[in-house]
Amino acid sequence: MLCASCRLLVARAASTLPAPPRGRGPRRELHFPGHPEPPPCDSAAGWLVRPGGPPGRRAFLRRGRMPPAVGGGLAGSELRARRGRCGPQAARSAGRDVAAEAAARSSKRPARSSRRWEAAGRWALLALVTLLSFATRFHRLDQPPHICWDETHFGKMGSYYINRTFFFDVHPPLGKMLIGLAGYLSGYDGTFLFQKPGDRYEHHSYMGMRGFCAFLGSWLAPLAYLTVLDLSRSLPAALLTAALLTFDTGCLTLSQYILLDPILMFFIMAAMLSMVKYNSCANRPFSAPWWSWLSLTGISLAGALGVKFVGLFIILQVGLNTISDLWHLFGDLSLSLVTVGKHLTARILCLIVLPLGLYMAIFAVHITVLNKSGPGDGFFSSAFQARLSGNNLHNASIPEHLAYGSVITVKNLRMAIGYLHSHRHLYPEGVGARQQQVTTYLHKDYNNLWIIKKHNTNSDPLDPSLPVEFVRHGDIVRLEHKETSRNLHSHYHEAPLTRKHYQVTGYGINGTGDSNDFWRIEVVNRKFGNRIKVLRSRIRLIHLVTGCVLGSSGKVLPRWGWEQLEVTCTPYLKETLNSVWNVEDHINPKLPNISLEVLQPSFSEILLESHMVMIRGNNGLKPKDNEFTSKPWHWPINYQGLRFSGVNDTDFRVYLLGNPVVWWLNLVSIALYLLSGSIAAIAMQRGTQLPSEVEGLTKILLRGGGQMLLGWILHYFPFFLMGRILYFHHYFPAMLFSSMLTGILWDTLLRLCAWGLASSFLARGVHAVGILSLLLGTAYSFYLFHPLAYGMVGPLAQDPESPMAGLRWLESWDF
Repeated sequence: MLCASCRLLVARAASTLPAPPRGRGPRRELHFPGHPEPPPCDSAAGWLVRPGGPPGRRAFLRRGRMPPAVGGGLAGSELRARRGRCGPQAARSAGRDVAAEAAARSSKRPARSSRRWEAAGRWALLALVTLLSFATRFHRLDQPPHICWDETHFGKMGSYYINRTFFFDVHPPLGKMLIGLAGYLSGYDGTFLFQKPGDRYEHHSYMGMRGFCAFLGSWLAPLAYLTVLDLSRSLPAALLTAALLTFDTGCLTLSQYILLDPILMFFIMAAMLSMVKYNSCANRPFSAPWWSWLSLTGISLAGALGVKFVGLFIILQVGLNTISDLWHLFGDLSLSLVTVGKHLTARILCLIVLPLGLYMAIFAVHITVLNKSGPGDGFFSSAFQARLSGNNLHNASIPEHLAYGSVITVKNLRMAIGYLHSHRHLYPEGVGARQQQVTTYLHKDYNNLWIIKKHNTNSDPLDPSLPVEFVRHGDIVRLEHKETSRNLHSHYHEAPLTRKHYQVTGYGINGTGDSNDFWRIEVVNRKFGNRIKVLRSRIRLIHLVTGCVLGSSGKVLPRWGWEQLEVTCTPYLKETLNSVWNVEDHINPKLPNISLEVLQPSFSEILLESHMVMIRGNNGLKPKDNEFTSKPWHWPINYQGLRFSGVNDTDFRVYLLGNPVVWWLNLVSIALYLLSGSIAAIAMQRGTQLPSEVEGLTKILLRGGGQMLLGWILHYFPFFLMGRILYFHHYFPAMLFSSMLTGILWDTLLRLCAWGLASSFLARGVHAVGILSLLLGTAYSFYLFHPLAYGMVGPLAQDPESPMAGLRWLESWDF
């Protein structure tokens, strides 16, 4: 309905129009801004003006009445027709409206149908990818029926969980706990020793643990498929990515054995997919899907970090994405600060509090399950060991204060250093004085026992006729090694490994030595004359002659030192944990005992100590005998593989090596992306006008590909900064991201090439042929190299009769 002012304007405008001849000429209709343009006689506005007629002669729809249904005709009472022309015209208009609506309805049906077919195609391809991934991972899973590579470590640790025996490892516990749980649920009893690679499993059930790792490894391709599909909205890109991972022999090999890598990569990919999914829900914040994906991201981050510290890299990627997201929300002036605060709170809860709580819960389960003394005790403090059943400190009672004549063990307070130790072996020629070696040793041993004596007497302090005399802060003492009767000794000879430090040795015969055996015992932050408490007093031993401080450098001695840790006397008197010790074991029959239960640490202290020990253990990792290590620059070019099983032509050989076609395609894709992405970013920054389709593909390339490139960088380049030993398998998390980048890049480039072609048929053909060629090339290369993963028996690749002859494309490949 028109307002009164509009009707007046209509009348005035109509009165000014020239009148055409009666019965001839077109009828004019007026339209005002702000009102919809009416059809000839059928509109909710419903007015008609006869040109040339008087101002007041207008036909309106009755006030308050709706127009008749389309195709139902016009009621005579609704409209006063002029000179017989409006009736037929209205009929023609109504007929056109009916036809238009029928066409619209018929066009919507195919659109909805095509969307259903497209969704069905996505699910069908996902099912195919999943089926193929599971089939390749579980094929010949039982071969070989013996220990391969690091199964000797992680299978053994699974056994420790089943037996509840405490052990030490440089990685967080989640991966080993899951392996142990899988073994337990599949009937493994934890009795296999896992001593060395090549030992046969015999009757022991190992398939549950291998099957669990293969199960998680089988999900890598489907997770990558869904991630790329969400980023690129392209089925070919997602399918190509899934094929690269499914047909990669390296990912296949890592997924078929009792290792942490498939578990770690599963959580990394789950975190990546969840992050991408909650980003796609940005237009529906605080909805159920948004909360679900955000929470799953946090859970996956906790899982990744709980398996290996490499999980920190995916945490960093999610953190950078979150910061960018919040920054854009903060700049959106349509959002109130309260809403921005809600977004910030949600991310803090789901991406910080939730993962941290789960991570701490993992450790709580770890320390609750492993409550029995085992091979890892010596890496931890005396107070920590007191909580382990079977440890000599558990429920123990020992004398509280140190006295002369006591048999003691002295433990360094720096994590993973161990006990002051000596043995009958001498330092070799050319390494200081050729005297008895003194080291630190991480495990309980009789060679860790020392007797504390006065420096100026040889009388037996344990003689019942003599009174008990306590050791006090500032006393000068002598430490005699119980097993060899040699005194702890130092002199001005240089230490074996650490320059400008003095050598520490065992010297003397039956406790008789010289003045270089004298040490002043000092309690940190105590006054002279105070007694020394067992376990609780932090002591330093100052050499009386040279003034140096007894400590351990933490450096591993060569084979002549049994790869134990170096002990030195440092002239630098600054207090560090390397030079601070405590008395742990204390045996003195003349003294009363106290219970050690009061010394057990809290959960927060256990958590902190565990991480300090793991970090130090990671930094101190050294290669094993005849073990192939590698450098980070080797990895992307697939320079050198890793033997999993077998050496000779009679052995069942498994060789960890990436599919060279996949890996070199990924490497080319990274270089090509840097070039094309730079060109696209510069063009968009300069405001270059691009066709809408090209602009859309460019945004996919920059945003989706940029996420993958960032993931590759974060999971690869930090290894250049690490001082620890590195292996080829450390690259595989980064390889996941390079494969996803390859899928996005080639699909986008092929679409851009097809867009430039005039013929739509030819354009579709170019894109389809390009994707199909990449898929077939990847599958065929897998056919050629699959024996590397599934096992080889017979001549080596150098032999012309070998089935792998001609496939040793690099001299560094040793299969």
